[in-house]
Amino acid sequence: MTPAAPGTATGPAPAPTPGELIALGCRILAFRGLAADVLGHISLRRDDGSLYVRCRGPRERGLLLTEPADVHRVPADGEPAPPEGYRVPNELPIHREVLRARPDVLAVVHVHPPHTVAADLAGLPLRPVVGAYDIPAMRMALDGVPVYPRAVLVTRAELGREVAAALGDRPVAILRGHGIVATGDSVQQAVVRALSVESLATMTLRSAAGPTLPAPVPPEDIAELPDLGGGFNDTLVWNSHVAALEHAGLGLRPDTP
Repeated sequence: MTPAAPGTATGPAPAPTPGELIALGCRILAFRGLAADVLGHISLRRDDGSLYVRCRGPRERGLLLTEPADVHRVPADGEPAPPEGYRVPNELPIHREVLRARPDVLAVVHVHPPHTVAADLAGLPLRPVVGAYDIPAMRMALDGVPVYPRAVLVTRAELGREVAAALGDRPVAILRGHGIVATGDSVQQAVVRALSVESLATMTLRSAAGPTLPAPVPPEDIAELPDLGGGFNDTLVWNSHVAALEHAGLGLRPDTP
């Protein structure tokens, strides 16, 4: 007898928990080179205004091996109290203040993508120089990717408010000499946006090696490029990265709590 495909005999597979989503997002970012070692974190707003955030625990092994057990709820204000042995990110104010300033945002990513940081330090703004290569990246560049000019650890609420002000209503901001903040209406969207910005920064650096900087995509070409929607830009891209993790043996174990 041929075994039933997963999710068909007993119904669809259960939706991932917030902890699983954040753990997968951290693993994807690290696997794709945007988060080295233990640096970086993702948060997700809860309905009550508190947030889930990736914490460091007693078995810390870096973002690439993040487990759902590393994700804990913290209040939107006041002193966080994660379980014993865990501590919240030093830069929790990034998450709290961006979520406070942006009611449209549900998820925040903070990572240290090397090509994005390098392009900014080289004085190369992220312009819409690619088109169909990465349409979401082009559209973010069309609107402009803002830069927070201070290379500090964002460990205080006032610094978090500065980052939120620099971000404004944009989906992503560069933190000079530091990293990025990416936002979304889901963990999937925020992660994919971070990946797109790093993709554009990589192409920006490579193309800057030529005798002249490339021109932006002309308006008539931009008009030909469709908005493929979140189902394509976010869901399918996210699923492909999850599949790549699983192929590399880095997916979440089925028995992960």
